[in-house]
Amino acid sequence: MSESLWPAPAKLNLFLHILGRRPDGYHELQTMVQLIDLCDTLGITLREEDVIERTAGPDGVPPEADLTVRAAQALKAAAGVRQGASLRLIKRIPMGGGLGGGSSDAATTLIALNRLWGCGMSTAQLADLGLTLGADVPVFVHGVSAWAEGLGERLTPLTLPPHWFVILYPGVTVATHEVFQAPELTRNSPALTITAFLQSGGRNDCEAVVRARFPEVARALEWLGRWAPARLTGTGSCVFAAFDSASAAERVAARVPDEWRSFVARGLSRSPVLFD
Repeated sequence: MSESLWPAPAKLNLFLHILGRRPDGYHELQTMVQLIDLCDTLGITLREEDVIERTAGPDGVPPEADLTVRAAQALKAAAGVRQGASLRLIKRIPMGGGLGGGSSDAATTLIALNRLWGCGMSTAQLADLGLTLGADVPVFVHGVSAWAEGLGERLTPLTLPPHWFVILYPGVTVATHEVFQAPELTRNSPALTITAFLQSGGRNDCEAVVRARFPEVARALEWLGRWAPARLTGTGSCVFAAFDSASAAERVAARVPDEWRSFVARGLSRSPVLFD
């Protein structure tokens, strides 16, 4: 059978507040998730054999740990599917950068295979299944930029003003669980309203921890901050700044030191993986 190609967009956390630690050890969050047009690509070929295989994927990630494989297996089990699939993942989104690439890959896998296999699961059902794979997966399943609360699964879609972003990847990987376990992490931010965020923005509570532990991230924030207010996305390591035009973003990106990877990305209100 022929291969079909499916996009998996990255995201930025325009702010990230940690309100407290829950009894189960997870953290209560507030964040604004902005989808962007930097995408991985997932190639899917359906198979009659009852097997899921990955034919290409990120270096250093074994197939059994790949979220695309885990998502396919989870959907297969939940829907009782007897078909299989071959998965070919082309990575463009840096791993360990706070851009949600793995979660988006998983969400695209769920959305695509739900259609290709004819599972008939609703978006809400796919989002619930995605939450078992990672806290960021539901927002990518819903496929809209959104205000997110709880673990990140309680979503309020928002249409944001158009922006272009310069994103720097400083060449280091930040482990999310290590940041959230850091004793110096602030965990008592007051709840923010959507109106307050739109008027004055917010901050990233993880930024101070990551700055102190990763000098490369601190340097990237300082460099980008010369051109526009710079911020960490998620737990990093990527940092970003917003611009009003593609040309303004491209001018700054052209000055980025060679030691860092840079991207210019447009903000999206709706994921390209969704169909009308």
